[in-house]
Amino acid sequence: MTAHAVNAAPGRLRPLPPAFDGVLVVCVLLLLGLGLVMVTSASISIADRQTGEPFYFLLRQASFVALGLLIGAAVLRLPMAFWERVGPIGLLLAMVLLIVLFLPGVGRTVNGSTRWIAAGPINLQVSEIAKLALIVYLAGYLVRHGEAVRSTVGGFLKPMAVVVLIALLLLVQPDFGAAVVMVATAMAMMFLGGVRLWLFGVLVLLAGAVMGLLAISSPYRMQRLTAFIDPWADPFNSGFQLTQALIAFGRGDWLGVGLGASVQKLFYLPEAHTDFVFAVLGEELGLVGALTVVLLFGVLVWRAFLVGRNAQRVEQPFAGHVAYGIAAWIGMQAFINLGVNMGLLPTKGLTLPFLSYGGSSLLINMAAIGLLLNIQSIRVKSWQK
Repeated sequence: MTAHAVNAAPGRLRPLPPAFDGVLVVCVLLLLGLGLVMVTSASISIADRQTGEPFYFLLRQASFVALGLLIGAAVLRLPMAFWERVGPIGLLLAMVLLIVLFLPGVGRTVNGSTRWIAAGPINLQVSEIAKLALIVYLAGYLVRHGEAVRSTVGGFLKPMAVVVLIALLLLVQPDFGAAVVMVATAMAMMFLGGVRLWLFGVLVLLAGAVMGLLAISSPYRMQRLTAFIDPWADPFNSGFQLTQALIAFGRGDWLGVGLGASVQKLFYLPEAHTDFVFAVLGEELGLVGALTVVLLFGVLVWRAFLVGRNAQRVEQPFAGHVAYGIAAWIGMQAFINLGVNMGLLPTKGLTLPFLSYGGSSLLINMAAIGLLLNIQSIRVKSWQK
């Protein structure tokens, strides 16, 4: 039987999931295309000023998209058994890179944060590699020690200790936003892996308290927090970035001012083509364009969770956990970036997946999509519901 799978009830047939998720692919391609358009629009003025080439960032982003498609295709061809074997090695390599960042002459510092390693024409952001490496590692851990995670405190705390260690390495950079995304993704994977509810609740409260203490203990994080609460109290200093983003959304109204007609991108809105590209999109394409982006991310995350559920149903637990982790990661990072742009969350240096300018983020995101399509292609003749 190849076309259908048998349900628990005799005589009932249920079709297998498709081997290729067209909805997921269309969402990613639309986001990539929209990202190229918006990066071009948001960066054309600053590119002309800095390099003399108005389409400098477009050409680089287009090359990253092409390379990302190749990486995604390569990941698609590697069996999931390979990723399960190399999970611990990949995480160890990511941790080594996070440490190597701080060696003299290795790490590149921008705006006070040491997050990048120069790799030819690409500035490699190590935290992006660490996110995917952690997901693959935790998925393998949940397969190998799933019973211990679900039944004992020690089985749950051991992988979380690894997560805490990586988070600390990120905080030293400092990269508070990436640490939040990584911890939240790990906790989501543990929750979906069946950890005891009371233990998960305790960890959520503890993580929230620690993040809160970290936020108020650092002067620059406290400044961002107070600016988020009332950006108009100091609109030309601590609240400048957020007030400019809010002005952009206000100017966009329902249908926007028109593609390329943004005023805020003209040296008013810092990081217009990276962290705040969504604000430029809201100004030029209006509420309709902004809601379209939110819808695309919602559908993408929904399809990723469906990929994970289908993998679990065909008794591929490792693949299922990887898909759940990718869904939580992309959903969480998109949620935080959109929230920051709209003034719903304190400012964080996080890119918007597939849309923001940035090679490391885009390449790793495309590798994650390749993994999802790889998982979706897993087929068996039948399974019982």
